[in-house]
Amino acid sequence: MQQVVDLQTEPSFRDLGVQLLSLSPDSLEAWVLEGERLGIRTPMLFDQDNQVATAYGVMRWAMPTGEPGHTFVLVDPGGRIVWIRDYGAPENGGAMYVPPEEVVQLVREALSP
Repeated sequence: MQQVVDLQTEPSFRDLGVQLLSLSPDSLEAWVLEGERLGIRTPMLFDQDNQVATAYGVMRWAMPTGEPGHTFVLVDPGGRIVWIRDYGAPENGGAMYVPPEEVVQLVREALSP
């Protein structure tokens, strides 16, 4: 969740003009409590059965526990994926935190014509 905290406070991320959403299959109670504890202001979406993660193709990188890893998805206003990058899967390095500057650079590139 530190990723969300850092992205929501990163000025260069805010300057991109994209809406940050955090999606997790964690229990609703745990998700809400942790979000409140960390001061997360961005929308936190509860995806108990991974239906949204599956619809966006994120589950192809599921962790051995069957949970989604750490994947970023950039969706245009029409609902089309314009960029997707998984970091959490073992084959992608298993990272659960990505420096905000890296995310900003990759999203900026994806948004460029």
